[in-house]
Amino acid sequence: MMSWEGFDWDHGNLINTLKKYSVLASECEQGFFNSPLVAGLDERHSNHEPRYYALGVTDAKRRLFVVFTVRKRLVIVISARNMSKKEREVFDKS
Repeated sequence: MMSWEGFDWDHGNLINTLKKYSVLASECEQGFFNSPLVAGLDERHSNHEPRYYALGVTDAKRRLFVVFTVRKRLVIVISARNMSKKEREVFDKS
């Protein structure tokens, strides 16, 4: 995975993720620092710029699916939600 230096939050994405999925920005960030972290390229949604997905866990053990991109070495979270059953199975195998 590429190297990155921090996070840059788009206010609209932050509000939508909070309203729709009740996921806080701090929870998204925790998923990138806790182990395991499963990440890959989201080829289907990478038309304009590379988009990635991450399967991670918060400090409170909440399992999240996070869609993000990287601009100028900063992670920009597009959306985050609880993992689906299939995503949990992939995460558990890592």
